[in-house]
Amino acid sequence: MNKNEKFVITINRELGSGGRTVGRKLAEKLGVEYFDKALIQALEQKYHLTVEEIEKLKGRQQGWWADFKRKMSGSGSSSNYFIPVEGAEPEELDTDEMFRAETEILKAIALDESCVIAGRSGFYVFRNHPNHLHILVQASMPFRIARVVRKQGISEDEALKIIEKVDKMRENYVKKYTKSSRYDTRNYDLVISADGKTEDEIVALIMQYIGE
Repeated sequence: MNKNEKFVITINRELGSGGRTVGRKLAEKLGVEYFDKALIQALEQKYHLTVEEIEKLKGRQQGWWADFKRKMSGSGSSSNYFIPVEGAEPEELDTDEMFRAETEILKAIALDESCVIAGRSGFYVFRNHPNHLHILVQASMPFRIARVVRKQGISEDEALKIIEKVDKMRENYVKKYTKSSRYDTRNYDLVISADGKTEDEIVALIMQYIGE
């Protein structure tokens, strides 16, 4: 990946690995925007960005996302306002319509600006992007449980149940839309274990990898 040209970095992560925080800190370090499921769905809901509406916007002008972003900024909204609480996991089921809308939004964002995207099968959506870096952040189960317990103030048993549920939901989502597994390391350029590392140390490793 050439950081001096328009790029997209995707981060798939296991719940409790700290990957979401890594993504946000990496984006800050690189001076680019950070996007994840909660943000994209908030944009969809707030601005009614269905596939049909996106097609209308695309039909009016090629750079529809840039224009949309300017209007969003002018209305006092900001993507930063949609950053979710660490550990929050939406319960609603994904649909084909949602996947198509989110894919169109993500592609428009990456066409307009460099960015860091967490989840949303980014490794698949941007598999043909000319300047990408796909990252997977993993961790051992004890590490993940301890982090979720600390972040959400729940018991280890409750944390394990949440992790297992989210793991299953995310794997089903990825398999449904990419016909692949999110654990298949062939989908990534860089795989990092969070064990024994802080989020800042992981960010430093990524920056070193891309030649910062």
